[in-house]
Amino acid sequence: MASSQAIESHRAGAAVVTGDAACRNKSVEMLEELGLPKGLLPMEDIQEFGYNRDTGFMWLLQRKKKVEHTFKKIKQTVSYATEVTAFVDKGKLSKITGVKTKELMLWLSVVEVYVPEALPEKVTFKTGTGLSDSFDGAAFALGE
Repeated sequence: MASSQAIESHRAGAAVVTGDAACRNKSVEMLEELGLPKGLLPMEDIQEFGYNRDTGFMWLLQRKKKVEHTFKKIKQTVSYATEVTAFVDKGKLSKITGVKTKELMLWLSVVEVYVPEALPEKVTFKTGTGLSDSFDGAAFALGE
């Protein structure tokens, strides 16, 4: 886990928007720009979205509590904490914090999400345990 001081250095110089509608729009724009599915971050009541293009650091802050979302097409439940952070690059979110996926009875931290260049229709999720799984990208379309 990165130190809060290191994280704060990435927040400096970031473009920040506030308000749920503006934050949703900006996060979807960023995902689209990176070549990632637009429905990958279905968070609710977002109060702040920040993105530092120079360092690739992004964050989302939800107002109230964590949100659980089930991607119906793949029957996968994902939990988003009140703060989600990641470093972004073309086709990839890495060093993710605040996102967990439910596997059987366990919640596993998602540390990386990427779209392989060779298979742009697939999205691969990697957990902190080293396990990874790939899914059809259509399962993460906006509104799914």
